[in-house]
Amino acid sequence: MATTKIYKGKSTYSGDILYTWDGKHLYKGNSTYSGDIILTWDGKYLYNGNSTYSGNILNTWNGKHLFKGNSTYSGDILFTWDGKKFYRGNSTYSGDILYTFDLEYLYRGNSNYSGNIILTVSGSLPPAILTLIF
Repeated sequence: MATTKIYKGKSTYSGDILYTWDGKHLYKGNSTYSGDIILTWDGKYLYNGNSTYSGNILNTWNGKHLFKGNSTYSGDILFTWDGKKFYRGNSTYSGDILYTFDLEYLYRGNSNYSGNIILTVSGSLPPAILTLIF
């Protein structure tokens, strides 16, 4: 399976790789070694490390909202995703835009200006994974 690399800023230099994604696990750096797994994803839950034990659930994702822990209660919404932007909490108000993601670059705020690039993504990555990186 092809891996996705996540780089610091607007870079694709191997020395700037922060994380590697294999479709199920997020690894630190340029590694795919099981000892370097930071989190595991099953499509709904983000787990701490290489575990799918319910006690290790960090967040719950429903395709639009990221919830704290194993919750789907509206009061536990951390981020809202509209397909391009991440908003604070349960908001879709433009003043609450935290990040913009165009599937290649993650930008700070409501911007696609190259000076606001935080991360470069070389491949596919579920938006929920980004919420634990930034």
